[in-house]
Amino acid sequence: MNIRSLTRGDGAVIGAAVLLFIASFLEYFSADCDGSLCDKIDMPNAWDTEKLQLILPTIFLTGIIGAALLVGGRFLPEGRKFGAITLPQFGASLLVVSLWSQVWSMIVAPDEASMGAGSILALIATLIGAAAAMVSPVVPALAAPLMPAGGARPGPYGGQPQAGYGYPGGPQQGGYGYPGAPQAGQPGPYGGQPAQDQPGPGQSHGGPQGAAGAPDPNFQPFWFAVPMARPLFPEDGSPQPIAELAPGTWYLAVEQRGQALVAQTQDGRRGVLQDTSNIQRG
Repeated sequence: MNIRSLTRGDGAVIGAAVLLFIASFLEYFSADCDGSLCDKIDMPNAWDTEKLQLILPTIFLTGIIGAALLVGGRFLPEGRKFGAITLPQFGASLLVVSLWSQVWSMIVAPDEASMGAGSILALIATLIGAAAAMVSPVVPALAAPLMPAGGARPGPYGGQPQAGYGYPGGPQQGGYGYPGAPQAGQPGPYGGQPAQDQPGPGQSHGGPQGAAGAPDPNFQPFWFAVPMARPLFPEDGSPQPIAELAPGTWYLAVEQRGQALVAQTQDGRRGVLQDTSNIQRG
């Protein structure tokens, strides 16, 4: 289970579910009363199923279960479906049903009763949950990862941050993509081995663009996300993509081949990501 699979929209859905659960314990209706009569009126909440038979299952349980299905579906392998739809799609549908049920219950409320705190809070919660579930895939701000990628850490004694592998502008000891790396045929730092020729655009260590190229023995796997949809090609160099990496989802880089990365999707498929520009490292 990788919590980095969650987006900001998923976080809004989780918050809406918590708010909906709290609202279920508050008075769903309220009534105007005078003096001592207020103490004699017992207004029900959603759990009082004798007075409010359909409020609990159609609004509160439907919304909470929908949020649980949507968030839980993020941890399943990509493309896993239950029938014709995915689990997050089913959860989003339940959240919309919960919102409609809440709106309808307010429309048909008794004339002598007004909406209580539980009803108003439930309307807000279902509106947030349904909106976040429906618009998150198309709004970049909500599709961004909920947990940001780890950046630089403060240095000791309040010094400057120590940039790690892949940190923008940080020292990388002449490694992959480091602008200050020694040129081919020149000695490395501290009298080390000469640097190898770096592949040009569209090429790898093994020749033309593709899956060729010697793996980096010093490579350490890391999580990353792409800024936009990018194809994942087979490791044998075939031009037909085997998958498409989507923004807002974290993938595992398991190998580095020249300027390309061998990435693994959540369902276990491996392939070569040729365009690694502007990826976000975790």
